[in-house]
Amino acid sequence: QVQLVESGGGLVQPGGSLRLSCAASGSVFSGNVMGWFRQAPGNGRDLVASISDDGYTKYADSVKGRFTISRDNAKNTVYLQMNYLKPEDTAVYYCNAVHLSMRGSWGQGTQVTVSS
Repeated sequence: QVQLVESGGGLVQPGGSLRLSCAASGSVFSGNVMGWFRQAPGNGRDLVASISDDGYTKYADSVKGRFTISRDNAKNTVYLQMNYLKPEDTAVYYCNAVHLSMRGSWGQGTQVTVSS
């Protein structure tokens, strides 16, 4: 069954903003540290932001100060607010549990393209 559905990507100019959403099944979301990952062409899938069940957040240095992760535990949804976007943020963005043993099947991801 579908466990993770990402949405909200698109084409945006440098300096612009996007808000990504991820609807997750309870088995993946509840009580787990959730993260946003991204994969650019030719690269691996990297964790860019994470949030614990009680709201503790961590960010990769490349996005610190520009991206904000949040979650709605009542809706099993995690968000990523992305501001001051740069061309190097271009990638497919995915969400999933951070810890390997808690992960669900990867969703289709959502494409973010930053270009003028």
